Amino acid sequence: MTVASIALEVSPDRHPLDAIFVPRSVALIGATDREGSVGRTLLTNLLQNPFGGTVFPINPKRSNVLGVRAYRSIAEVPETVDLAVIATPAATVPDLIRDCGQAGVRGAIVLSAGFKEIGPAGIELEKRLLTEARRYNMRVVGPNCLGVMNPISGLNATFASAMARPGNVAFLSQSGAMCTAILDWSFREQVGFSSFVSIGSMLDVGWGDLIEYLGDDPRTHTIAIYMESVGDARAFLSAAREVALQKPIMVIKVGRTEAAAQAAASHTGSLSGSDAVLDAAFRRSGVLRVETIEDLFDMTEVLAKQPRPRGRKLIVLTNAGGPGVLAADEVVSGGGDLAELSPETIERLDQVLPPSWSRRNPIDILGDADPDRYSQALEIAAADPNGDGLLTILTPQAMTDPTQIAERLRPYAHCGKPILASWMGGSAVAAGEAILNQAGIFTLPYPDAATRVFNYMWRYSYNLRGLYETPNAVAGSFAAEPDRAAVTRIIQQAQAVGRNLLTEFEAKQILAAYGIPVVETRIATKLEEAVEIANDIGYPVALKLYSETITHKSDVGGVRLNLQNANEVRWAYLAIVAGVAIANRHKSPQTSSYTEEGDADPQRRVLTADFLGVTVQPMLKLDGYELILGSSVDPQFGPVLLFGLGGQLVEVFRDRALGLPPLNTTLARRMMEQTRIYKALQGVRGRAPVDLAALEQLLVRFSQLVVEQPWIKEIDINPLLAREAGQAVATGTTSSLIALDARVVLHPPMDPATLPRPAIRPYPIQYATPWTLRDGTTVNIRPIRPEDEPPLVRFHESLSEQTVYLRYFHALKLSQRISHERLSRICFIDYDREMALVAEGRDPSEEREILGVSRISKLHGSNEAEFAMLIRDRYQNQGLGTELLQRLVAIARDEKIDRLRGEILPNNAPMRHLCEKLGFQIQRAADITLAVLEL
Repeated sequence: MTVASIALEVSPDRHPLDAIFVPRSVALIGATDREGSVGRTLLTNLLQNPFGGTVFPINPKRSNVLGVRAYRSIAEVPETVDLAVIATPAATVPDLIRDCGQAGVRGAIVLSAGFKEIGPAGIELEKRLLTEARRYNMRVVGPNCLGVMNPISGLNATFASAMARPGNVAFLSQSGAMCTAILDWSFREQVGFSSFVSIGSMLDVGWGDLIEYLGDDPRTHTIAIYMESVGDARAFLSAAREVALQKPIMVIKVGRTEAAAQAAASHTGSLSGSDAVLDAAFRRSGVLRVETIEDLFDMTEVLAKQPRPRGRKLIVLTNAGGPGVLAADEVVSGGGDLAELSPETIERLDQVLPPSWSRRNPIDILGDADPDRYSQALEIAAADPNGDGLLTILTPQAMTDPTQIAERLRPYAHCGKPILASWMGGSAVAAGEAILNQAGIFTLPYPDAATRVFNYMWRYSYNLRGLYETPNAVAGSFAAEPDRAAVTRIIQQAQAVGRNLLTEFEAKQILAAYGIPVVETRIATKLEEAVEIANDIGYPVALKLYSETITHKSDVGGVRLNLQNANEVRWAYLAIVAGVAIANRHKSPQTSSYTEEGDADPQRRVLTADFLGVTVQPMLKLDGYELILGSSVDPQFGPVLLFGLGGQLVEVFRDRALGLPPLNTTLARRMMEQTRIYKALQGVRGRAPVDLAALEQLLVRFSQLVVEQPWIKEIDINPLLAREAGQAVATGTTSSLIALDARVVLHPPMDPATLPRPAIRPYPIQYATPWTLRDGTTVNIRPIRPEDEPPLVRFHESLSEQTVYLRYFHALKLSQRISHERLSRICFIDYDREMALVAEGRDPSEEREILGVSRISKLHGSNEAEFAMLIRDRYQNQGLGTELLQRLVAIARDEKIDRLRGEILPNNAPMRHLCEKLGFQIQRAADITLAVLEL
């Protein structure tokens, strides 16, 4: 039996947002002919810009508006309306949404203000509005917005003063005023738009909905966003990660400073999270953040004209030294690099340039450079393998012919690397600029602006590569399953007695349960017990406060290091007791921390919860690097990871990077690369590098801990000691990494359903379970991971032509099936959007092999999913296909999908029979068979 694939069918129904962007009819509720009113402007815009549909003015007091018949209510309109545009007082809107829903309206744009931005009364109105919209499956843009334009179809459902020019850029903004300013600017600059949307408060339709919709729009090539708040962070990241590889997504996010963030929050009535966290989220999703409106549209133009650079190294070619130095300063200060010219490049340039040329980058070809010298130097520089992009600078000098030079550079516009130009000057260079722009070479008036664009370009490439680079498989001690039961037990024991702060000992137990190396730590509740433990461990040792209430031990003198003998241990123990007692007196001077003055036991003089004893640990040589690894909760993005330089001065140096969990080894490396300490970790000044591969895997396992343990509010390892690769940090271990101290804070008691969740859905371990084939072979069926790309290549190499044909409905070359671009998308999935299962076994050499793959993918704009399946030839007829499809059906139900559907070739009888056996309805046609399961 050949179990083959079910190919994917696109739902024939219209996307829900089509009712808003390409409506067949529009009702304007609040239409009026009063001069200067929003209702009159809206109606005028709808009537003067034909969109191929009918406009129905709604006004209970007028029989016509501006000569067009009006209706008293939406219920009186004689045909079904796609889109309702509402411009009435806020208090009336919830009831109007209900009326629209009853009339079959599919979409609404609410321009009215007076909702959550005014406080509790407005929030209550929003709740009522959203309840009515959800009841009737209606999508709503707004409230408090300018409206929506579709310049391609002609729809102008805004109260802006003019209609945008048609083009291929979709512009989305939370600020209506910003929309009108951009619109006015676009006429001067002749910029066109595929969509122009004022999104307002994002009560229903948010960034994720619009990015997904415009990602499917063939007329939209670039998505540009003015953002004040993120809204649904998970929806935004999910949509952006899917669309970013196909179309550039560029964002101006205001609110970098605290004052600006407060202004944005008061404007939108929305939470504003940390700006650094937002940068991390943009990097993770492939979104490019820019600083200014000019940058936004510069990047839109340059990415349409030039390829993305492979790296950050720029070659500068100039006929004047000063502009070249200016470009060099800007590229380096912006995070880029000047490429070092290869010896071959220098040798070739020596042959065509005067002896006094700079002989380094920037390449100064001197002020008398003619068109021949420019074109020859550009051809040589563009071929240098060390360069990722090239900037050509021209200053108009007496011997310079800007127009002829531009003509000679035209053939190099598409050389495989981005070519930028800065033609400095005014009218003297205008003709040359026009030639370059027409050829596809992006031009800017000044070299610092051009290098800023290049820095944006390489960052954009860097972010995108991070999305789909194949990570390394988790290995060594990190490959073992964590002891989740032990962690649950520790957390529940603390919660049972009302504790949110775990002790250091408990925190280290949690780390150890996830395979993270921790320093040996023993608890001593009495002075002499501490001495006995220290003698057993061996000197020198460290003593640390063991407390259920004090989180920062150093603040109360609770850390004593490098103790060489028993007497020093006794002294340190008593000093820690005294420090806690003093801290308690300062904290609550009206309540003495002591019992009786004459009490001989100093331990009984302090509050029990504050001092439970000490922990005794071996004193390791701190001859490596002290790092910090932690996590806390952001109000918008949930758990956020931190990595950087650790130790006692962590707050002083503030060398850290943020990232969103979960991580893989590629993303872990990207986090480390954001820090200054990373250069030292690679090895500096004769010191060998640390084991970066092991450090990556430790970060991956730590991120797993964070996403799998939602009761943890804060966790940090500080310091995490990292020694040179191959140097064990402690006796009895081979690891060069070890956690010396740890802190864990739990969330207070709450409904588990309300605990903060990660902005990116973590690996769904609940869908991973073993299964046995008919021949007795045990396999592990689990969700796919990015690390599965290499075994998936071997999987495709094993498939017969017949199996490939039944899966893809035509012959598909192996080279196409195993290309990195294709497999990375198959393996690196968003578990919120699709779920793929692999059946994994072991070949005779014990190497991982994939026996079969199945997946369900949610259809955009609906609650349906399509499914597919492919089984390796030698494992067909083993019951694997049935098991995989049964699991897909169960997952679809878990994910609240309404309908599962797919297509089967008519000659694929085994697949058809399998679907029938599992309850699918089969609809046969001449060339295709449709299988549908209502869930």
